[in-house]
Amino acid sequence: MAELLNRTAIVTGGSRGIGAAISRRLAADGFSVVINYARGRDAAEALVAEIAAAGGRALAVQADLTDRAAASALFDAAEAEFGGVDVLVNNAGVMTLSPLAKADDALFEAHVAVNLGGVFRGLREAANRLRDGGRIVNFSSSVVGLYPPGYAVYAATKAAVEAMTHVLAKELGLRGVTVNAVAPGPVATDLFLSGKSEEQVAALTRMIPAGRLGEPEDIARVVSFLAGPDGGWVNGQVVRANGGAI
Repeated sequence: MAELLNRTAIVTGGSRGIGAAISRRLAADGFSVVINYARGRDAAEALVAEIAAAGGRALAVQADLTDRAAASALFDAAEAEFGGVDVLVNNAGVMTLSPLAKADDALFEAHVAVNLGGVFRGLREAANRLRDGGRIVNFSSSVVGLYPPGYAVYAATKAAVEAMTHVLAKELGLRGVTVNAVAPGPVATDLFLSGKSEEQVAALTRMIPAGRLGEPEDIARVVSFLAGPDGGWVNGQVVRANGGAI
């Protein structure tokens, strides 16, 4: 795609699950991709090699988003390797389910540190360092609005991400930078499936009109649109990519 030549995207949590699908798709779209990971160097480097073998360009960068210097380091690495940054995909997140009455401080603080703190610092860095006409794609969840039992802490952090999305879209609009969020429904990833029984997964699947869980590629297609040239008039929106489940 000629429009995307010499454009660079950072994907946080970009080596596994939905993040890996996004990294592959954006590379196929013509972006140079910075694949952020916190742990699991082998998976990140294997994905870089896969993208290179397909003719794309990618770089794996380790950074723990709970570290206050992580966002700056990611942008530094992208600028050093590819010359600048045009897209930030705030995909990295954690999800541990618990009734609110039983949620301890460690669970709360871990969710806030990654899902909110990591996104906040990524947005701040992007607001100062994205090239004009850039794109920011945050990740919320379709549990915001549905609010099922056990999701109180997770949903709270994702609702905060939606609030920042709406505000930053208004703050960066004159630079042609769009800020949107994708809110997936149930997607067949380790993050979603971990800790759920077969009965729970089956019940959630029955909520989806298509009768199947989403696949990471379903979400990557939405990100591709928002990050690409056709998504330029979509701004300040939350796209609930959930197969019509809610």
